[in-house]
Amino acid sequence: MLIQTRPGEAGTSAHDRLYRTLRTQIIHGELTPGAALTLRGLGRQFGVSMTPAREAVRRLVAEGALTLSASGRISTPELSNERIEELAALRALLEPELASRALPRAHLALIERLQTINASIGEVVSRGDAVGFIRTNLEFHRTLYLRAQAPAMLAMAETVWLQLGPTMRALYGRLGRTEPPQHHRMILAALRAGDEPALRLAVRTDVTQGLRMLAA
Repeated sequence: MLIQTRPGEAGTSAHDRLYRTLRTQIIHGELTPGAALTLRGLGRQFGVSMTPAREAVRRLVAEGALTLSASGRISTPELSNERIEELAALRALLEPELASRALPRAHLALIERLQTINASIGEVVSRGDAVGFIRTNLEFHRTLYLRAQAPAMLAMAETVWLQLGPTMRALYGRLGRTEPPQHHRMILAALRAGDEPALRLAVRTDVTQGLRMLAA
């Protein structure tokens, strides 16, 4: 897989493009927990030299998206139950607050957009597409949270999502989903009603319920 330069990216370094591509794969669960990577393999896969591969990996290790052992082994994280519980608690703190801040700007067009995304989640669930589910589920949340106009808080939430990506892939298989998350309907209803307590509760339950089952 060669990394293609998109319009406007002519001045972007090879390691930036590799970093973004690999980061997207991890956050969407394209890599499973404990998946091993090598600099040489990344270089071959993405058509870059060892130096940009090393720099991209360094950045992802700093974000907790990859782990680097004392022996130099690079892999996606295999999270302990305690770590899953910690990240679930972070989601429970950050995401209801983001949703609450978004509520005053949740106009009809936004709610309709969220409904459309939720319908897309139903389509990928019906196909058993784990990566598609994670991608569209995060799109649902990110679309709402962007209205919060709280970029630092959203960046923190996205770092948590990044660390959880491979684990969410494993969780999808355990849940055996056959329909979109039921709490999305509660989120949409709370947005329509302008009900902040109900919105906070729906978001908190949605983002933690499955993770806490995985850690049980």
